[in-house]
Amino acid sequence: MSEPGRYRLLDGEGRPYRSDTPGTLGGHRAGRRYGRLDCPAALRALARGGYLSQRVFFADADTAVRAGYRPCAVCLPADYALWKAAR
Repeated sequence: MSEPGRYRLLDGEGRPYRSDTPGTLGGHRAGRRYGRLDCPAALRALARGGYLSQRVFFADADTAVRAGYRPCAVCLPADYALWKAAR
C-alpha cells in the first residue's frame, strides 16, 4: 500500500497539493505548458537533466488549463492548435 498523499500535483489555481493518485499529465512550470507523461520533448529534456526542477503534475487537462498552462505542441498537437487559434 502506498503512503497517503504520496504524489504532489497542482490544482486549478496552480497550488500544490498531495494526492493518493498520480497525475495523468506533466508540465513545465517555467514554460507554463503541459503534456502527456510520455511526451518525447519532455523525455528528451529530462534526459538532459535541466527540466526536473521545473516539473509539475496535473490530475487532468482541465486543471492544467485553469492553472494557466497551455497544451504541448509536440504530444498534444490538436489541443495546441485549438489553444493557439483561440489566442
